Amino acid sequence: MTMSEKIAVVGQVARDLVLGVDHVPGHFEAVPATDRIEVLGGKGANQAVALAQLGLPVALLGVVGEDDHVLEQADGVDVTPVARRAGAVTGLIVNLVDRDAHWHYVEHLPPEVLLTEDDVSAARDVLRTARATVVQLQQPPAAALAAVRAARGFVVLDGTPRDDDIVAGADVLRADATEARELTGARDADEAVDAGRELLDRHRLTLVALAVEGGDVFVWRDGARVFPHGDERVVDTTGAGDALVATLTAVLARGGQPAEAAERAVAAAAVAAGHLGGRPRLASFPLRAG
Repeated sequence: MTMSEKIAVVGQVARDLVLGVDHVPGHFEAVPATDRIEVLGGKGANQAVALAQLGLPVALLGVVGEDDHVLEQADGVDVTPVARRAGAVTGLIVNLVDRDAHWHYVEHLPPEVLLTEDDVSAARDVLRTARATVVQLQQPPAAALAAVRAARGFVVLDGTPRDDDIVAGADVLRADATEARELTGARDADEAVDAGRELLDRHRLTLVALAVEGGDVFVWRDGARVFPHGDERVVDTTGAGDALVATLTAVLARGGQPAEAAERAVAAAAVAAGHLGGRPRLASFPLRAG
């Protein structure tokens, strides 16, 4: 089976309702929304859209309900692999973002819109031929493991692995600050570098990306970089991690080296944090610096 140039993304698909507010209402309080955005969202869709904006062909595997019209906002992503679940409603994420750039989620993600092994099996040909596969570990472990095992290109994991067999089939592991603490116990950049090296020693991974308080840490076989958070204006950090994962994958898929991929990924995350909502805006973002 011939390998294609396409990137496969395996993860959550949802409707995003993002509301900007001055403050989150308390008991029996109503507050006006200063901004309102309703879009296709979820980590899987966000990362797939970001990859498409960066100029890569991409296919998305996730689950929607009978109200699948949200996929009309897929921006060139191949949504053929998306499972349409009879009798279910597409997941909904309501995000209140206050004036201090703090987000507050209310999620309706019923079990019916989580991936199953059967969903992965139905998309096996897409995963087998993809140049790279991004797997979000917020999905059930059995489905994530099936996706990793089906993939023939390089595999990027996003989240906390619950099963060593999942990590055994991966090339890149990225964890946000909460996930990184849970996975490694690292409290700062120095500890994260050490934890990254330990993960590389234990697994076949070639690159580990761990977020810590105040920055991002990238570790690979012959190097490491720490990127402290800059002083860019932050509006909403919701989509920063998705932009980072998508850009990291895109640069590596195009033959870039880990140091370059890390630098561009961090820059893309800063762009994403500068606007409201998790949907990426990377159509004009350069994959190479300079």
